Amino acid sequence: MIPSPTERDELFKRFARALFRGDMDALYQVVTPGFLWSFHDGLAVTKSLQGPDAIVAHLDEQKALLSAQHFHDVAFHHAGDTSFMTFRVSETVRETGEQREQLGIERYSFGDGRLGAKDVYRKPL
Repeated sequence: MIPSPTERDELFKRFARALFRGDMDALYQVVTPGFLWSFHDGLAVTKSLQGPDAIVAHLDEQKALLSAQHFHDVAFHHAGDTSFMTFRVSETVRETGEQREQLGIERYSFGDGRLGAKDVYRKPL
């Protein structure tokens, strides 16, 4: 079952809330059991995150690496059985104070009325 645009918007709200709180129980209520998060940071890092432990480890790495991270100009685009999120992100590297700006797009697919995959692509400005 592919969720309607309204249902997708609600899934994304619940996903973001759980993700930013680090609440894997809440996160796994909106994603499929086999949810796969593929991530390219726009610089050098490419990873595939599958399972709560991998997601928590990634979030912890981001917190250790960055002293600040802010998403701007976030917009969702629903197209057929896929949704996209476009955004700009501002980050500060904790160790050096370096300021980074990137544009990004995330591609989401669905399964059983939940999020099945998240593919993240970023590009430095």
